Amino acid sequence: MTPPPRTLKYKAISLFTGAGGLDLGMEAAGFETCVAVEMDGDCVSTLRANRDWPVIPRSIHTITSDELLKTGGIEPGEADLLIGGPPCQPFSKAGYWASGDAKRLDDPRAGTVSAFLRVLRDTRPRAFLMENVTGLTFKGKDEGLRLILATIASINKSLCTSYTIKRLTLNAADFGVPQARERAFLVGSREGIDFGGLLPTHDFSQGQQEKTSSLFPDTLRPSRNAWDALWDLEEDDSPELLLRGKWADLLPSVPEGQNYLFHTDRGGGLPLFGWRRRFWNFLLKLAKEQPSWTLTAQPGPATGPFHWKNRRLSARELCRLQTIPDSFAVKGPLQAVQRQVGNAVPSALAEKLGLEIRCRFFQDEEAGREPRLIPRKQGQLPPPEPVRPVPQKYLQLVGQHAPHPGTGKGYQAQSREIAA
Repeated sequence: MTPPPRTLKYKAISLFTGAGGLDLGMEAAGFETCVAVEMDGDCVSTLRANRDWPVIPRSIHTITSDELLKTGGIEPGEADLLIGGPPCQPFSKAGYWASGDAKRLDDPRAGTVSAFLRVLRDTRPRAFLMENVTGLTFKGKDEGLRLILATIASINKSLCTSYTIKRLTLNAADFGVPQARERAFLVGSREGIDFGGLLPTHDFSQGQQEKTSSLFPDTLRPSRNAWDALWDLEEDDSPELLLRGKWADLLPSVPEGQNYLFHTDRGGGLPLFGWRRRFWNFLLKLAKEQPSWTLTAQPGPATGPFHWKNRRLSARELCRLQTIPDSFAVKGPLQAVQRQVGNAVPSALAEKLGLEIRCRFFQDEEAGREPRLIPRKQGQLPPPEPVRPVPQKYLQLVGQHAPHPGTGKGYQAQSREIAA
């Protein structure tokens, strides 16, 4: 069992722990997980194989706050931090792509947010950090956020606490993670301390505001790319990494850093597909010079990002892109590893947040350092892999293809309307 990297100063309660990506970052920032709640069997196996954290392997809805405190060996008010990422599917943007909406609070999985707030009320930690997808704060679809704000206000009134709440929307690549992954965080202090904002530390501006914006200070460090994360891993020819399915032989014709859009009338390849008629990660390939695209938890046979060598990513490569330490082994077959890692918070981003919580909420000057889980910048990049011609069997697709007509009007939505 791998020991923690250093002496830990603070105690954390962890809910919806998953494979431990958030906890590992907090551990690196000086927080000890004194109790964890996780019901997924693969995740529980991973946690127990790597750490001696007390894990309650059941649904949070079956666990009382008293049981949590007893298992963690703490009293109400003693925990320094409550962390967790309630399942994000009810608030996911992916639901809008196909149907134009999502169930959100009507989805039974949204009850996990209320469970997090119940534990906050009963355990009264000094601070809390809740992670979720950015869909939680979409304008006009923020009922989940409004519920959280109202519940926090009720907790403060009944317990005479002063919990603040700050909304942060962060892209992990802006903080040295070799992966473009945007998530929302809600962070608050029991003592009413305002967390403030969090400026980027690394130069990742792809798809964001111009670098002249105040969001991008002059002191930005170079962003970390996929090569920085994977450079020293040997080529993996395991059979489980081979692509299979209808589109497997088309991937070598897609350049590094691109996806199926390359093979549309607006790309540089052949017009095989309609513009934006597929999910953005269809035939998506890593580029050595760029951070990875967001890792998904349950990819289909043609869902990337794929390695630039035209194969799936290995378990260790997935962990590297999430800045999970090499000493931490995610357990299970590749599909189980992908699900665990794809649902995790990048550990280096969690470390950054943990250090900032120590500095801002606990006035701990020792925490004023850079995260240690960020990979080092490597030397000169190898050239991009050569692009191969489109195989003969796909040439029948060449032709005119209509672009996507808009949200809720695609092929899947039209099929549902016909079925109804």
